[in-house]
Amino acid sequence: MDRTQALVDRIFANAGAALELYSIYLGERLGLYKALAQAPATSPELAERTGTNERYVREWLEHHAASGLIDVDETKAAPTERRYTLPPEHARVLADEDDVDYHGYKGVELARAARMLPDLVDAYRTGDAPPHQPWEPEGRAEFNRPTYLNLLGKQWLPAIPEIDERLRAEPPARVADFACGTGWSSIAMAQAYPLITVHGVDLDEDAIAAAGRHAEEAGLADRVTYSTADAADAADQSGQFDLVTILEALHDMSRPVDALRTACQMLAPGGSVLVLDELVENEFTAPASELERYHYGWSLMSCLPDAMGDPESAATGAVMRPETLRRYAEEAGFSDTQVLPFHTSLFRFYRLIP
Repeated sequence: MDRTQALVDRIFANAGAALELYSIYLGERLGLYKALAQAPATSPELAERTGTNERYVREWLEHHAASGLIDVDETKAAPTERRYTLPPEHARVLADEDDVDYHGYKGVELARAARMLPDLVDAYRTGDAPPHQPWEPEGRAEFNRPTYLNLLGKQWLPAIPEIDERLRAEPPARVADFACGTGWSSIAMAQAYPLITVHGVDLDEDAIAAAGRHAEEAGLADRVTYSTADAADAADQSGQFDLVTILEALHDMSRPVDALRTACQMLAPGGSVLVLDELVENEFTAPASELERYHYGWSLMSCLPDAMGDPESAATGAVMRPETLRRYAEEAGFSDTQVLPFHTSLFRFYRLIP
């Protein structure tokens, strides 16, 4: 019975955690965090700032204060007179989209995942892929934006001497960014290395449209371009790129070997492929770490379903272990797969050499 009660308690706690993430979705979508980061507010003041209903906002503020996400000055004050503050330490996480610790997007991710659950039930029965999620109403969470802008070109690439040296050298290097999403990885590389040109490709037309806008706004449209394409079929520029990046995307691809083969063909002499993917265990274990369970959760909800529906799909899932990637790289024609001697709390880095 102790084991039974432990599971009951765990599910109850997880339900509360899920509801908290949905409340974070509301705060992000309605601009409540950004408005509260500007100055403390009562519920009428915050509702006025954000064009929202006071009674809804009051309940949201009380929930957040009760949950320790924000501070309240006087709990005994009348409900509409209580003044709430978003502490600076939490503003980094919930309101500042440029901070590497920003996680306000998590609510958007979970809300989008929940929208597809009925279709996912059908997909699990048929083995097909669920329908592609529409961009609206909230767009796609740009979860890697602050990470790439703060770390990709400033810390990660400089930690790989062979790549860093080529990106700084003449003649200017050309970079292909596979599965670039809304373009922030391409922009981060171009910002860090002012000589290079970057071409990003992604299957999602809406993401590519957003990427183009982001490059324009960053003043990089002359060196950063994008196109809608399948990375597995994009080998029309053979031998022209000094670096191909596949950042947290290879495990999502239906045909990862084809994508790697294409990348290999696109490399100029001396070029290499950089793969960033999930930091998972070298082999299956049960019970597993919290991080491993997190990766499996996204694999169930998104990563594996995204890769299904293609009769030739490798059906990798998010938990792509190093030996799996080595096998894919060998089948694609690479002679060496290097697991680089550093990692983050979430990602492992690989350098593939033809």
